[in-house]
Amino acid sequence: MNILLLGSGGREHALAWKIAQSALVETLYVAPGNAGTAEVAINVDGLKADDFEGVARFALEKSIDMLVVGPEDPLVKGVSNYFATREDLRHIPVIGPSQQGAQLEGSKDFAKAFMKRHGIPTAAYETFDGTQLEAGQRFLETLQPPYVLKADGLCAGKGVLILDTLEEAQQELANMLGGKFGNASARVVIEEFLSGIECSVFVLTDGRHYQILPEAKDYKRIGVGDTGLNTGGMGSVSPVPFADKAWMQRVEDEIIRPTVEGLAKDDLDYKGFIFFGLINTADGPKVIEYNCRMGDPETETVMLRLKTDIVELFQAVAEGRLDECKVEHDERAAVCVMCVSGGYPEAYEKGFPITGLHPEGCVTFHAGTAVKDGQVVTAGGRVIAVSAYGKDKAEALAQAMKGAQEVQFKKKYFRSDIGQDL
Repeated sequence: MNILLLGSGGREHALAWKIAQSALVETLYVAPGNAGTAEVAINVDGLKADDFEGVARFALEKSIDMLVVGPEDPLVKGVSNYFATREDLRHIPVIGPSQQGAQLEGSKDFAKAFMKRHGIPTAAYETFDGTQLEAGQRFLETLQPPYVLKADGLCAGKGVLILDTLEEAQQELANMLGGKFGNASARVVIEEFLSGIECSVFVLTDGRHYQILPEAKDYKRIGVGDTGLNTGGMGSVSPVPFADKAWMQRVEDEIIRPTVEGLAKDDLDYKGFIFFGLINTADGPKVIEYNCRMGDPETETVMLRLKTDIVELFQAVAEGRLDECKVEHDERAAVCVMCVSGGYPEAYEKGFPITGLHPEGCVTFHAGTAVKDGQVVTAGGRVIAVSAYGKDKAEALAQAMKGAQEVQFKKKYFRSDIGQDL
């Protein structure tokens, strides 16, 4: 079959790497892709993931049999609906939820209301808009520090602030409602702070059945010891030691199953990935957030540990028979270390040549790269994800760190403490 994968980051390279291993695939295209996806697929340069007309034209021209959506933006904008409502496209299954289902990620308020409605454990919260600044500031006074403020809309993973003092929180609430994150923060969710270690759990669902993929823990902050600004993710580890059989059973019983059943009850068309951003509190697992796609950089470890043919799973999703599948996990540990541009997540330079792209014993995924004059160069904040297996976390970590040192470009930076808190 011919598959078109939308996206251009490390997540999409990891998905392309896994999809390309399937005997069911004849040709894999990635739009627009990056220098890494070009090694395992055919890039469609210049075709943006949210250009639905362009995507449709390409899909018909190349006889595409399946559309797989990597990033959240086209899902929230309704690419699944676009394909489902066009007579000439509706035969092409889309791996990704409808626009309505994607609101689980597209609106923090929608997601919190969904959880409340279906009895899914999460932090207490209230939502405020620009007309309710004073009410929001009063609500903050009822909470204990630290204070959590979340932009309601999409902010590329950077719209969450955790603040230590009431004064800071009240000021940042005013900034956010005043347009700090543009339209994304026209409404702000304020919620109680949950203490514990985070864990990302991923499922594939056909809207009625689900299969649980390997879990992972990611590292969002730029600095060693989880300090500094939030990023798109600096690395990930799988499996997560505390996510043992008993804990995962609670996650399935209290969170995953009620979520999938809730989607069906609310008549939300959902065929694709659900990313559960969880936290392991003293009271057990709770949901911090939902995402309607795979995480990045978690995909760069999860795909290493997924033994099952992913295209077989996608076919089962499209046909509503995911219950017939069995997902096998590789018992080995996998670790990902992200090499980023100096200055990221603030201002940084691009266009530096990259060498050492294939360190021994590692799988490298391109996050922000391009080809210029035949040379792979930096083209983003997060540049190269270096992933590795090991019999345990320590061995995988040592291998990935060695690989991250071998990858070279000007002003490169990576966190040296990924996985050391587990």
